Amino acid sequence: MGKFVFKLPDIGEGIAEAEIVAWHVAVGDRIEEDQPLADMMTDKATVELESPVAGIVTAVAGEAGDVIAIGSMLVEIRTETEGDAADEVREQGKAEPEAVSAPEPSPPPQMQPAKNMAEVVPAQSNAVVEPESVQKITASPAVRARARDLGVDLNDVKASGGHIRHADLDAYLNYGAGQGYRAPGGSAKRVDETIKVIGMRRRIAENMAASKRHIPHFSYVEEFDVTVIEGMRADLNANRGNRPKLTMLPFLIVAICKALPDFPMINARYDDEAGVVTRHGSVHLGMATQTDAGLVVPVIRDAQDRNVWQLAQEIVRLAGAVRNGSAKSEELSGSTLTITSLGPLGGIATTPVINRPEVAIIGPNKIVERPMFVGDTIEARKLMNLSISCDHRVVDGWDAASFVQAVKKLIETPVLLFAD
Repeated sequence: MGKFVFKLPDIGEGIAEAEIVAWHVAVGDRIEEDQPLADMMTDKATVELESPVAGIVTAVAGEAGDVIAIGSMLVEIRTETEGDAADEVREQGKAEPEAVSAPEPSPPPQMQPAKNMAEVVPAQSNAVVEPESVQKITASPAVRARARDLGVDLNDVKASGGHIRHADLDAYLNYGAGQGYRAPGGSAKRVDETIKVIGMRRRIAENMAASKRHIPHFSYVEEFDVTVIEGMRADLNANRGNRPKLTMLPFLIVAICKALPDFPMINARYDDEAGVVTRHGSVHLGMATQTDAGLVVPVIRDAQDRNVWQLAQEIVRLAGAVRNGSAKSEELSGSTLTITSLGPLGGIATTPVINRPEVAIIGPNKIVERPMFVGDTIEARKLMNLSISCDHRVVDGWDAASFVQAVKKLIETPVLLFAD
């Protein structure tokens, strides 16, 4: 038999380390060639690594949440036969194949160890051991008869003073008069949980902490009247054919792209270590997307070159890719500005955290219908608040407000969205 050491390969673009997100094998498992070993996460993507050989897993590098260096041991496998795997290990200067020691003799049948118990129990014992936690019910015949008539299990009733009395039964029936029973309509008590923050959740936590630590945020919120554009959207959807259904988002992206040339400091990235701001000509729009693993930001490349139908199609495609794990690394990096929308949840206003090293993030909120003065009359109008958070080191408040007002004009006069 031989020993094969599977080292963590370079699974990114010059990365130095990767995080173990999940193991698909454990020590002692027999595995086949090409069987999944582990999910590893880099700064850009999660990759599933497969075994190049068959054998038995003898060692793994840590547990989920640990970060290991590229080129270090990920999994050690004992191969079934001498061959290429063992020869490769020896050529790399690894130890010779390990000798397989004989298994330890099993204890005699009459003293088999009980699984997960600290003491040895005779295998042939017929004794029934009653758990100490079982309550010894003591109650008078009258209390027992009353509980039986009411259909109450006295195991569920808390005893006061050593045995169950009528008062204890009354407390149970009245849902907890001083006994901690749950009142009608109350919620059941939940057990505390300790969850290790790993994988995507840890990456999000690190990025958000770095953003708030390094960037002096400020937010600005404005109300948009979207009545007219909502009517236009309904008309376009009624005649969309096999094209994707339009939401407000594609219209908003077109408006943002049209307004940005006059406000280049919004579509920028700030390298605070080098002290350099890069104002981008193309709009590579990050689209914050909720997945089961957490928030992921795929990128709509050259959003300024796409119409509402093309944007709608790309939004659907990218959202599907990040949710099913098929998004490529280049689709998850390089954004110059991010938009984050909670859809129907929306809220009145948001103060989103900037996707560092960008300098701004835009957050549309839900659309609501409210009465509004239009001239001297009151009309029912569809209104939506739009929030923007900016890096105050790069973007002044006046510029942020002016940019949002430019977007507001385009949204409230939607014919301008389609004018050259």
